[in-house]
Amino acid sequence: MVVRKKSLLSIIIVLMFFAVFFFKINSVDYADSRKPDTKEMYTNSELEYVNYLVQPATNWGVYKEKIKVKGIYLTGNTLAYNKRFYKLLDLVKTTELNAMVIDIKDDLGRLTYKSNVDMVNEIGADKHAKVDNFYEKMEILRENNIYPIARIVTFKDRLAGTKRPDLAIKTKNGKVWRDNSGNAWLNPYNREAWEYPIRIAEEAALMGFKEIQFDYVRFPTDGNRSIIDYGEESIGKTKAEVIAEFLKYARERLEPKGVYVSADIFGLVTTVKDDMRIGQHLETLATSTDILCPMVYPSHYALGSYGIAYPDSQPYKIVYTSLSRAKARIDNIKTEEPKAIIRPWLQDFSATWLKKLYGKHYINYGPEQIRAQIKAVYDAGLEEWIFWNAGNRYTEDGFEKDIDNSVIQERLE
Repeated sequence: MVVRKKSLLSIIIVLMFFAVFFFKINSVDYADSRKPDTKEMYTNSELEYVNYLVQPATNWGVYKEKIKVKGIYLTGNTLAYNKRFYKLLDLVKTTELNAMVIDIKDDLGRLTYKSNVDMVNEIGADKHAKVDNFYEKMEILRENNIYPIARIVTFKDRLAGTKRPDLAIKTKNGKVWRDNSGNAWLNPYNREAWEYPIRIAEEAALMGFKEIQFDYVRFPTDGNRSIIDYGEESIGKTKAEVIAEFLKYARERLEPKGVYVSADIFGLVTTVKDDMRIGQHLETLATSTDILCPMVYPSHYALGSYGIAYPDSQPYKIVYTSLSRAKARIDNIKTEEPKAIIRPWLQDFSATWLKKLYGKHYINYGPEQIRAQIKAVYDAGLEEWIFWNAGNRYTEDGFEKDIDNSVIQERLE
């Protein structure tokens, strides 16, 4: 009898052990099933695992429907300081505006936010990140139906070029080359150098940006360029080919993440037939990216451009001439590939440095000049535009009021 009781007790203990073990296994499997499949997420990019569970419970989804962007530019400082940010948020909400272009990697190579990209951490590019609550700001944009565009200064990068000389443009004696402002540049011919801005772009896509805008996606324009050695990779390949290849590669990497790729180009690229020695050739770029953003600021054109004596005083003529010619050139491209749309950068600032040169012909920019540029865009057969003001002080009366921005509601929910 005692033996039977002991045997029964042993059986009960064994059954309890297996029951507990089975429960734990199932619990682990359930918990693991809720974790992101990081291998699948980064198969193409080889981007290191990032714990994105800290972001708000927002399902951005993958959206590929185009919207007609009407936007303004914001620096990292503006995004960080609530008073300035909310003022511009109100401007967008109460006007025809529907998009913000936001710096995430600035002209010196500094990131606006704390990054998980290895090279960013290695060189300290996010050491002085201005925005602590980046995900909160992204959620605010989503809640207010504002289309977010991430601006990445691409090849001009003083920080990365200095910290990683192996990726930088070199002189013929092997030193890091610098432009007139002391900036180092990543070498566009070096495919390894491409990975840095593209990995930042991938991270931006995961944070909720719906478009990546590559600025300074070109070769340098100033400095002693005669002493540059681009390396063996440059043999047999033009600058225009390299820039186009970079943008195509970026689009291949970013398209699976549901974002568009845009590229900022010089305003003169719209009318000049060659690549201006910087790798920006209109027809070549037209099939390399989704959107081309020519910077057709009237203040940046020389006296007499397009037969206009004082370009900055004639914003409509400058913008219309540049864009209508660009559109005609792209329309004439014979290709089966999709062609980029044109979305120009326009001018919302007064070019005070032109006062002496222009004399009595100088004008300050206000609502009239803003509307003239927008009209020129539409008259040229285009539908999208973005305005630049380095200090983010925009002419509120230049934008139409009380326009319903719900057109992008479905895309961002």
